[in-house]
Amino acid sequence: MTIVVPFTAGTTSDIIARGLAQNLSQSFGQPFIIDNRGGAGGNIGAAFVAHAAPDGYTILLATTGQAATNKLMYHNMTFDPERDFVPIVLVGKSPIIIVARPDAPFSTLKEFIDYAKANPNKTTAGFPGNGTLGHITGELLQHNAAIKFSYTQYRGSAAILVDLSGSHIDVGMDSMAAYVPSVEAGKIKALAIAGPNRWSKLPNVPTASESGLTGFEASVWYALLAPAGTPPDVTAKLNLATNEYLRSAGAKAFLDNLGVQIAGGTPDQLKAFTASELEKWAPIIKSANISF
Repeated sequence: MTIVVPFTAGTTSDIIARGLAQNLSQSFGQPFIIDNRGGAGGNIGAAFVAHAAPDGYTILLATTGQAATNKLMYHNMTFDPERDFVPIVLVGKSPIIIVARPDAPFSTLKEFIDYAKANPNKTTAGFPGNGTLGHITGELLQHNAAIKFSYTQYRGSAAILVDLSGSHIDVGMDSMAAYVPSVEAGKIKALAIAGPNRWSKLPNVPTASESGLTGFEASVWYALLAPAGTPPDVTAKLNLATNEYLRSAGAKAFLDNLGVQIAGGTPDQLKAFTASELEKWAPIIKSANISF
């Protein structure tokens, strides 16, 4: 059985998939292999699975983009995630962290919002690429907090960290794990985490809700999907085995180290969650005119 990862080897998606594949191989008594098919925001790998035989032997570890938001931005997608996939299970969520340069005149999210209001368009935010969740989180923050700031795009977290540490940009918005060492070393400031709970690796960093933006959440999430038409008994077996893995102490420690908060649940719950994410992000993406 093949788990397609729509990104290159070594990415968080790839690491999550390999941990899951090892466990599923033991549960089912047959090998689960990883097939990395990166490109086009994950759409290449996702399209491969969408058009695969619906026999349960090819499944997708999708992120937010391929499972939901890419359809709001990409005009030439060869699949529709709601039409061409059936949900298996929501594996977990990796909340976006909002960080700042070490000498910034603000140390909390509220202070940043106050500063941005007093200095419209004079602060610069870094994010890992146009249309990424870091980018649309910035758009959501501007909308909800009624502030304006400019953007700088980067090719990944490492470049954002370099410019934050060097005080070339004011704030950054990205998935959490890569930023922990720099926060702990005092090279950058952590303002808030855009998740429902604090993270064990940064217990002193409040959530955005705790910082005054009630209900503000933005996470890169990971979900198992299968081609439409896959038999329900197959998806049920995969759902059961994955939930058993997610409840294990090993999975909790493994995913927590990656900055991923475990989810789990039923296929119907994943379907409802996906619909809610599309409803949340559609107006933000449309207002920002993000398209490819």
